[in-house]
Amino acid sequence: MPFTLATWNINSVRLREGLVARLMSEQAPDVLCLQECKSPVDKIPVELFRALGYGHMIARGQKGYNGVAILSKLPIEEVGSMDFAALGHARHIAGRLENGVTIHNFYVPAGGDKPDRAVNEKFGQKLDYLTGMRDWFHGDRPEKAILVGDLNIAPREDDVWNHKQLLKVVSHTPIEVAQLDETQEAGGWVDITRQDIPEGNLYSWWSYRSPDWDSADKGRRLDHVWATPDISNAGHGSRILRDVRGWEQPSDHAPVFATFDL
Repeated sequence: MPFTLATWNINSVRLREGLVARLMSEQAPDVLCLQECKSPVDKIPVELFRALGYGHMIARGQKGYNGVAILSKLPIEEVGSMDFAALGHARHIAGRLENGVTIHNFYVPAGGDKPDRAVNEKFGQKLDYLTGMRDWFHGDRPEKAILVGDLNIAPREDDVWNHKQLLKVVSHTPIEVAQLDETQEAGGWVDITRQDIPEGNLYSWWSYRSPDWDSADKGRRLDHVWATPDISNAGHGSRILRDVRGWEQPSDHAPVFATFDL
């Protein structure tokens, strides 16, 4: 049975519960992975989501910051979470579907404004977090798994609106891209979005600072769907719902979708 999965940095699940409900009603992914929920788990509006058919949730939360959740129409069993770089942040949750597929939902640190760990502690934390992910995948190479989330890095030149201008901007610096590449290679992960859409500019995030975000189109592809090689050929139908960025009081991220025939 195929299932459709979506990943979305919601930037407060309580503030934008109506948008989550709208996406559930209009698009009905079988599994919806949210990042930056900014809520303790017991404050996530599960009753609303349950009424829309999402009867299963696993999550890690904290008040006002970070937070990850997997909302699912399909039964899902929590199989743990990791605290890479020992930050004490709610940035990872993993669950296993009944078909044996493990889903990892990540919210990688944004990294602050300056791409220099000597003057910006947050940038160092981001690099250390990615190193932790890489080492984990090296030591316990994943199988039959999907990794999604806001990884806060746009790796390719056509994942940003202007490659040259953003080379010194956090999210597209060479050191971050190299670190993400190492993390991807450690797990053998396949970028499903780019497997489906190999060419052309592709973005999932547009800054709040740009009032004409749509016409200016200064975007970055920060949100990703990866799969292990044993199931990557089952992935298809990738799409980014750009229009969602234009909904009322939106997140600055758009949801990314993929379908897997598993």
